[in-house]
Amino acid sequence: MKPLLALSRGIDALNVRIGKLSSWLILVAIVVSSVNAVVRKLFDVSSNSWLELQWVLFSAVFLFCASWTLRDNEHIRIDILSSHLSKRMRDGIDIFGHVFFLLPFSLLLLWTSWPFFLKSFYINEQSLNVGGLPQWPAKLLVPVGFLLLTLQAFSEIIKRVAIMTGRLEDKASSDENGPIALAAEAERLMTAQQGGDDAAEQR
Repeated sequence: MKPLLALSRGIDALNVRIGKLSSWLILVAIVVSSVNAVVRKLFDVSSNSWLELQWVLFSAVFLFCASWTLRDNEHIRIDILSSHLSKRMRDGIDIFGHVFFLLPFSLLLLWTSWPFFLKSFYINEQSLNVGGLPQWPAKLLVPVGFLLLTLQAFSEIIKRVAIMTGRLEDKASSDENGPIALAAEAERLMTAQQGGDDAAEQR
């Protein structure tokens, strides 16, 4: 199990680093969008390449940060329901979801997106819009992004199995600001709000 945990740590470190670097592309997209808007309004000059660059930057952030989001357990889940389940049940659901849903989906997208990119690369596909960007660099983002997500899925499965067998501590569940703690706090606030509404009706 130790070699697998070492592999998992390496995958985590890779995706965190890529995710943090990719997050700066949000700032680049904002600058590009702002400059493009100002130049278009002041000088009545614009180009489809600037607009398409914004789309590519947004796609890069979404695809390259997805694995980082999964690693940090920040993806959407119904925490209020899962907080009522046992720890072992939550871990089992995570493993089932990763093995039977996430992995098949990411592998399928990885398998189909690679020839999608290669075809575009071989013909040097260009934008259909005048003055637009080449299309193959944008299409390369898809297989790369899903490769990172596939690797992270394997990492999450390794960690969850290690947690269930007692070989690894679950830091997410022990974190006082983790999803389970936040769900419990949300439920407490909802209960308090309901109690306040009942008291107001009685008055």
